Amino acid sequence: MGWKGWTILILSIWLIIASFIPAIIGSKAANLADFLIVGLVILIAGIFMLKTSKIGGWIELIVGIWLVISAFISPIIGSKVGALVNGLIFGIIALIFAFFDKKKSYS
Repeated sequence: MGWKGWTILILSIWLIIASFIPAIIGSKAANLADFLIVGLVILIAGIFMLKTSKIGGWIELIVGIWLVISAFISPIIGSKVGALVNGLIFGIIALIFAFFDKKKSYS
């Protein structure tokens, strides 16, 4: 069991919990759905990463890119700075972990 898989699991649980905190998401249903769905997908990717499956890294890469992009789509995020920051930080962390996962599989 790798530390990246456990870290992604913990962060995905935070993303799921954060989707229900009004101070972060505000009243945007799209923001709630975005964080909730992405949190569940990353939770599944983290489980795959615990089993040292290569598919978890690819899922993490795609979801990390989506979180960074969706942080700047105003109909999803609305005017909540917390949602922007939460999406950006988690997206960047997911991209970093996906990069190291891909780097390890190619070497």
